[in-house]
Amino acid sequence: MSRIANAFSFLILSCAAPALAGGNWLPDPPGDHDYYDNGVPDAEKVELGRLLFFDKILSGNLNISCATCHHPLAGTGDGLSLPVGEGGVGLGVTRNNGAGASAVHERVPRNAPPVFNLGARQFRVLFHDGRVAVDPSQPSGFLSPAGDNLPYGLDNVLAAQAMFPVTSGAEMAGQPGENPIADAAAAGDLAGVDGVWAQLAERLRGIDDYVDRFTSVFGLTNPEDISYVHAANAIAAFEAVAWRADNSAFDRYLRGDVQAMSGRQLRGMRVFYRRNRGDCASCHSGPFQTDHSFYAIGMPQIGPGKGDGATGREDFGRERVTLNPADRFKFRVPTLRNVELTAPFGHSGAFDTLEAMVRHHLDTVGSLLSYDPSQAKLAPRADLDVLDFEVMQDMQLRSDIAAASELAPRHLSNEDFENLLDFLRALTDRGSIDLRSDVPASVPSGIPVAE
Repeated sequence: MSRIANAFSFLILSCAAPALAGGNWLPDPPGDHDYYDNGVPDAEKVELGRLLFFDKILSGNLNISCATCHHPLAGTGDGLSLPVGEGGVGLGVTRNNGAGASAVHERVPRNAPPVFNLGARQFRVLFHDGRVAVDPSQPSGFLSPAGDNLPYGLDNVLAAQAMFPVTSGAEMAGQPGENPIADAAAAGDLAGVDGVWAQLAERLRGIDDYVDRFTSVFGLTNPEDISYVHAANAIAAFEAVAWRADNSAFDRYLRGDVQAMSGRQLRGMRVFYRRNRGDCASCHSGPFQTDHSFYAIGMPQIGPGKGDGATGREDFGRERVTLNPADRFKFRVPTLRNVELTAPFGHSGAFDTLEAMVRHHLDTVGSLLSYDPSQAKLAPRADLDVLDFEVMQDMQLRSDIAAASELAPRHLSNEDFENLLDFLRALTDRGSIDLRSDVPASVPSGIPVAE
């Protein structure tokens, strides 16, 4: 396209922007008012959370941290379809399943979701199935698997979420018999005097640097008052500040820079928002391109599943929380901010490229029934490999997932499809591409950060 033609395209599309906004097509740009219910977190609190996030002291066997599956160098994920949790070795796509008695017992059943923007106040429901959510009717203020045993004092839903990976044997706690934290987790003892959270707090109280930081940040006079709630609040503060991502080309366009996006991205924006074309905003609406609801979209089920169905390899998704069969195979609508950085996609990480994920949305049933297992990014191990595709190899189980899909087929021209992909790339905050500075050189426990 010539420079004159390109400028003309910008003029036409930019002049149309007010009409689009006036027609409720476009959201208001996110800003400071969308973040931090309790004000911008103190820098000391954020730094404490950063150290905790990368410190393996929070795992039962001292061999995995939050960052292992949510690493800044992997788009706050791990690059794998399904994470290699406690017992694995390495980082990102090179992480393996470990060896010998300490090797992983199973894959983590669901994809490690990215953490970008989860500190924004609009995010009130977390995890793929929404099992942690803001709920004023609960004693703690949050719905969670811990029920009434979830402690008071959590700053927000992101802090509530941080309470749970440490309680999972596959993720961070380890297996029964390996350590006391794993034993407590297996027994379901989370909040007792010898429960998972109490044992982790005791570990932190045994490290002078952490004691100094906790007492300073939270104004504690007695180190014995340090609790895992304090740790979760600090981790949430770090995640909220470090991984706020709202300076994409799309954000700048919404704030008035009509040349922030290319002509193709502007045309892709029309495909995304118009009901008679892509209609993506029916679910991916609002300032973060999610309505925070749950839908069944025929996602392939790979990996160990969540113990559901006759085989135990299925994952019923939202139904596991609501106990309503109508919610079977529904999963939370993810934010699309930084989506080009966060592959693989879907609750099971079934699709390895953004193009494949978008194509699935256009024909969910056809995509499910013709799914190519080779695109799954899984750390290989023979005994795990044979279990990964049991559901997909069962025609009846695949048909059940297909029948639940709520997305009707939709046709896009090749041009519309390519423009739509370009628009999705316009949702990337360029400040999120290089996050090396988020990684500390060392942590107070002295356990090496890198493996």
